[in-house]
Amino acid sequence: MESVPPSAGSQVSRVPAQRTPPEELAPPAVAPAPRQPRRRLRTVLTVVAGVVAALCLAGGVVGYLVYDRAVTPDRSTPAVVVDSYLRSYLVDQNDVRSRLFSCDGVTEFDALRRLRDDLAAREQRFATTMWVSWERFQVIRVDDSAEVRVDLTFTAEVDGIRQSDRQAWTFTTRFNEDWRVCSATAN
Repeated sequence: MESVPPSAGSQVSRVPAQRTPPEELAPPAVAPAPRQPRRRLRTVLTVVAGVVAALCLAGGVVGYLVYDRAVTPDRSTPAVVVDSYLRSYLVDQNDVRSRLFSCDGVTEFDALRRLRDDLAAREQRFATTMWVSWERFQVIRVDDSAEVRVDLTFTAEVDGIRQSDRQAWTFTTRFNEDWRVCSATAN
């Protein structure tokens, strides 16, 4: 069977092919929009960054406080300041550090200076080491000043024999923001 073309008078041949106008066509298939980065991941990263920043800040504050406490001398009580002064002046022989515990502009430490010089001379003369210790702090406080009485003990080993000497000393302290040693005298 052969296909027969429509006759010349038929309507099929006279009507142009009909096409749907473009505005009536179905819209083309839209590809799905690309997925946005996960907001959850961004939120987690933000929280982690915030926690790390807070830990760094807290660590810095704690570090500063620990450092400040470590380097600031304790001058909280008359007994503590006398103990620290004796340690820095007689044991460590550190004049700069001992000034941190003494009153500003006060030079009433001649007796203590002579004692330290005498101990150094004895060490050289007897080729030994002098150990200094102290005990029995007795504090008599009156308002912003206090007297601290202390027994100083000097010990050395000379020719295999241990020798010691004990002396009573009085230290005058004053309070002005913190306690400071202002004078030292042997009793």
